[in-house]
Parts: sequence; structure tokens; C-alpha cells
Amino acid sequence: MAILSTGGTIASKHDPARGGYVPALSGEDLVTAAPGINKVARIQVEQISNIPSTDMTPEIWLRLSGRVNELLAKPEVAGVVVTHGTDTLEETGYFLDLTTNSSKPVILVGAQRPASDADSDGPRNLLDAVRVAATPEAAGKGAMLVMNGQINAARDVTKTNTSQVETFRGLEFGALGTVDVETVRFYRAPLRRQTFTIDSQTRLGRIEIVAGYAGADGLLIRSLTRDNVVQGLVIIGTGLGDVSSLMFEAIEEVRKRGVPVVVSTRVPTGRVFPLSAGKGSALTLRQIGCVLADNLSAQKARILLMLALTKTRDPQALQKYFDN
Repeated sequence: MAILSTGGTIASKHDPARGGYVPALSGEDLVTAAPGINKVARIQVEQISNIPSTDMTPEIWLRLSGRVNELLAKPEVAGVVVTHGTDTLEETGYFLDLTTNSSKPVILVGAQRPASDADSDGPRNLLDAVRVAATPEAAGKGAMLVMNGQINAARDVTKTNTSQVETFRGLEFGALGTVDVETVRFYRAPLRRQTFTIDSQTRLGRIEIVAGYAGADGLLIRSLTRDNVVQGLVIIGTGLGDVSSLMFEAIEEVRKRGVPVVVSTRVPTGRVFPLSAGKGSALTLRQIGCVLADNLSAQKARILLMLALTKTRDPQALQKYFDN
């Protein structure tokens, strides 16, 4: 079993000089702090980074994904566990779900309470993650997140609380399974999965996210796309993916210039689909070539658009990736 460490709260200790917590522990330190972990599997540890997950980048994703695929190609490696900060854990998880070309399990794990706290949840979460990765039933289910005794699919899961340990949930469809002191048990499997093959030559375009809200007039869209630095946009619409008429006009301008636009929603559950015919509705946005994000959050829609743009810029072809 391989453990790839990236930093985050699970690896953080209190720094009195700075007045807060900072990533300080190595992957080896995390393994040492998880009693009994070496009885579950033979562990090898690698340090990919040691950063707060707010500093995670697409460049690190590419490096991490490349290493995950290299390790999983080895017959002696049964699975990979990635330790990670919780702020962007769901994004890294979805990126790995989309880019891992092996059926072996990839498990992401973090902690809400830092390693230097007496009641840190990191050691138990890491032990559980390794137990899940070592379970034959975990194969073929893509990247998963294991925390607080729950197993969630990377595509579905999101952080729901800023500080409580029961924060990661699959809001609409629930957990895939559970891990407790006795066993690991799966109850369902994810179906909405696809894979992109990437390599050292893969370059991901700059995709920005713009929120819709009362009074949004398209200023941010025009500002972001003025210098042709941005290769695509994800719009956080309201309701079924609606935007104001003024915001619609700005989106229409960038679509005429060929900029890909994906429309998500700020509503936590439910998918985006065309219903209303009003200006700025999902229907009119689709008519000008926007792609509808199904039920993906804006941050996950951004990841899928990044990868899909390595294959095509055609709106209909892009829509097929989001419908998959």
C-alpha cells in the first residue's frame, strides 16, 4: 500500500510563534501515529507536498495523478491513500477519479482536528482509509474519501461544515459504505464515472468561476475575459442554472468569441436542466452554446472542463462529458 502525503490539517501542529496551525508532519509521522496500521498492509510513504490544501494547484494535481498511476501499475501495490487538507480535498479527489487509469482503489483522507490536538481524528481516519484501500470490494469504485467512518464517492462528496468531524457527505445520494471497528462494508457503487488519460505533456487551461447573484451585471465576466488569458468559465447560476439578463448578455459576448462556458448552480443539490424560456435561463444559455453541469458543483465542473478541453472545444462534445 502506498501513502502519498500532501499536507493539510491532518499533518498540522500548533505553531506558537505564528499563533495557529501549520503543516509540519511528514507522511512517515502520520503513519507512526496510526496504531496498528502496519498490521493492515505493508506501507510505503512518499511526500508529494506539505501545504495547506488552499495552496493546492492543478500543477500539483498533475504530478500527484502521474505518481498515483505509476504506483498502481506495480503489481505489488494494492492501492493508494492520499493524505490531504480538507478545504480542497473534494477537488483533488474528483481530479484523481477522472485521471486514474487503474481499477485499484484510490482513497483520500484528511482530518478536521490538527495532529497536535489530543483528540485529533487524523490517526483513526488514516487507519480506516488504509483498511478500505486493502478491501477487495473497494476495487473498481474510483477515487473515494474516507473520514469519520464513512466512505463517499469523489464525484458526490462535499464539505458541509467548517469545523465538525462529520463534514464530508454525499448530499443527494449518501455514502457508499461505512468502516467501523469490526469491518469495512459497501452498500452501493458509483455509476457516473469516466477517465481521461493524461501524461507529462498534459497542460490544463485556466478556468475561472463566476458567481451569479442579485444585481450581477456581467462586469466580472468581461473583466476576466478581456485579455484572452482565461480559456473557459464556470458560472454559478441560481436555481436551475439561471442568471440575470445583464449577466446573460456578458456570457453571450464571450460565447461569440468561442470561450467555453459551463453553467452550474449555487443550490447544493439537484441538477441543472432547461425549463424556463426566460432570458438568462438554462434553456437560453444552452441555446448560445453553454454547457450544463448536470449536478456537479462549480468547483468540480471546473475540473471536468479543464480535462475535457484537452480533448475538444465543441459545445456538443463538451456536453457529452458532463452528461456522462
